[in-house]
Formats: sequence, structure tokens, C-alpha cells
Amino acid sequence: MKFEELSIHEKVLEGIRAAGFTECTPVQARTLPQALQGKDIAAQAQTGTGKTAAFLIPVFSRMLSGPPPVRGLSPRVLIIAPTRELVIQIEAEAKLLEGSAGFRILSVFGGIDYHKQREELAKGVDVLVGTPGRLIDYLKQRVYSLKKTQFLVIDEADRLFDMGFISDLRFLLRRMSPYDKRQSMLFSATLTTRVLELCYEYMNMPEKVTVTPENVTVEQIKQEIYHVGTSEKIGLLIGILRRDTNGRYLIFCNTRAATERLERVLNANGLATAAITGELPQKKRMKVLTLFRDGTLPILAATDVASRGLHIDGVTHVINYDLPQNAEDYVHRIGRTARAGADGMAITLACEKYVHSLADVEKYIRQKIPVMPLTDEMIVTDYRKMPGRARKKEIQPHRKRAKVPTRGRVTGRKVQRPK
Repeated sequence: MKFEELSIHEKVLEGIRAAGFTECTPVQARTLPQALQGKDIAAQAQTGTGKTAAFLIPVFSRMLSGPPPVRGLSPRVLIIAPTRELVIQIEAEAKLLEGSAGFRILSVFGGIDYHKQREELAKGVDVLVGTPGRLIDYLKQRVYSLKKTQFLVIDEADRLFDMGFISDLRFLLRRMSPYDKRQSMLFSATLTTRVLELCYEYMNMPEKVTVTPENVTVEQIKQEIYHVGTSEKIGLLIGILRRDTNGRYLIFCNTRAATERLERVLNANGLATAAITGELPQKKRMKVLTLFRDGTLPILAATDVASRGLHIDGVTHVINYDLPQNAEDYVHRIGRTARAGADGMAITLACEKYVHSLADVEKYIRQKIPVMPLTDEMIVTDYRKMPGRARKKEIQPHRKRAKVPTRGRVTGRKVQRPK
């Protein structure tokens, strides 16, 4: 289906052409005809399938079709997303797809520019995109209102639940205009019972759309798994990275300590790497993601928590340095590659520590991951181990305690022995 075949406003079509889109993706073809008519939507679709455009296009088109209201405290559109990175991505795509509409679009999220964001929001906006925490903060201060908001979008609803935002989400929804006075759209990788309960409670008889192929994972992703000992994992990883120096790698570890350790070892061996964890300050986090997004930084190591909401085009390889213990995390991880129809590679290193979760992963994706033969030549042995002070700290994490006499009476600095 082509976009010109749908009743999309001409100004939005300009933005679609500027973005280089010509034909609808499956989720867009299923949702756009109904959303353009004003119906509520609850859609299940994989990451990287064009979900953002699927809700921005009908919202913008319907906004342009009606009379422009006087800009006030209530934004016309509220878009709620679980992470700062996803909020930034939605804002960027919204500014592209609006074409020449001239909407005032603003994103709010934690970590930076608190007062600046507050001042911009107080001026009035048409489209407000934000994370739950910052949205609630400004709402409690009465910087804006939701009483006259016409459109609601909840993106990655399953992640909002997983990250513990359900109470915050309900707080916002209870303060919105009535469900029959607005159009609501919800998008999620999985429509669980909890997500559907939210739909039935706060939406107006939503049209349920499921765009999920027989394979849970994207077909363009080539998957491989190596069974390797824990002590040989880093050598195999360095060998993989050295074989293809032109790739852009996203490497997942199960813990923050493993991610930071991996960053130090790879950098010590001439492989430019940065790590993002939950402890990384927001400004540094955004700088690292910008370098990775534009290709300046070829390797990014991350944990599942820190990587939520990452949507970066051009990732050629996803490497599970640690096999995830949650089967759904495997799908979310490898979905970071092969985006927008491109090809991608997902490589998993299964060691004895985490291999027990392999059966659950293969059951969830309904396929066996091809096992690749492992030879001694593939494992690098002459790599530099943990550099300098970091290595010493890793080997001896605790200082030795001074011995304290177990007998006798301590008086000041001297020990008086019993007679």
C-alpha cells in the first residue's frame, strides 16, 4: 500500500516524501486506514517496523484536517515513552513528518535542562513527548494541563510495565480528557494481559491489530551461537571484532560490572569501545550514543536496563556476550539490528554460566539457533588482559584486614596479656 492511496493531508505527505518513505510497512498498512478515521488502536508489532510513523501520520493528518484551536495549557497531543532515547527519536521523526505544518513539538525527560524544558512547555505546545517521571513533575506544578488533550499515544507499553511505570501511567491517564473525547493509540511489542487491561480501562473500544510473523525474530537477522568456555569468551569476542573491522557492534552483557570490564579490555586491545550503564550521567550517555549513531564509535557495550529504548539504524552486529536469562530480552536485543529492512547479524556466546537459559530462548523464538563450529584459530590468546590499576582492582577487590588479638584485654594501643 502506498501512502498516496490513503486520505493523508498534503502537508504530511510532504514530510513522508522528505523522509524517503514510499510504501507502508505491514503495521502501517494495518493501522493507518482505521487511525485516519479516528478509531482507537491497540497494536502489537516488532521493534523497527515503522511504529512511530504509524501513529504520527494519522495524528498530524487529523490535526490539520480540523480547525486549529487556540494554543493553551493543554497540548493537543501527548506521547508517552519509557526512555529518554526513545523520546528523542520520536521528537526527531515528528519534526520530519510534520512537513510544513508548523507544529510546536517539545520533548521533556529527566537528566538535563529542567528549567529550560519547563519554560518552553509553559509557552504552550502542540505535541508533547516525554517520559512519565518528567511529565508528572510538570503536571503537578501545573505547567500544563491534560484536560483538553485530543490525542494520546502510548509507545512501547510493555516496556513501561517492565520498568515499573504503570502507576505513573495511570496517574497521567486519570487526569486526561475523557476517553470518548480523544483518540488513543497504544503500541507494544507484546499485548500482554496487563497491557490489554489498560486498553479496556482507558481507551474507547480500541481496534486490536497484531502484526507478528510466524517467527518472533526479524527474518533478515542471521543468528549464530558459539558454545565457549567462560575463560575463552573474551578471546573469541576479540577475534570476531578483528575479523570485520568495518562493522558497527552492539554488545550486551548481563551485569554492569561485566559491561565496564569489557569496555576496559577492548580499549586496551585497540578496539574503540564505550559502555552505557544505569550509572552513566545523562550528558555523557547522550554523547556516547551520538558518537555510536554517527559511526565515529564502532563498538558499544550495554546492559539490558541501560539499552532500553535504543533505536539506532546501521547496527550491523548484535553480540550477546552473555546469553540473556530472559527469553524476551533476547528478542529485544537482536532486534537492534536489521532495522528498516536491512540485514543484520546476531552472535551469541553461550558459556557454562548462562547456557541454561538457551532452551527457554529457543522455545520462545520457536526455532533452533544455528550452532557454529569453534576452532582454536578463532580464539585470540595474545590479547592484553585487564590494564593497569583496573586489573589489580579486579583481582584483589578487598583489602586485607589487620589481625586483631583474640585473647587478652585491649588498652589503648597495647594489649595487656593475662597473667
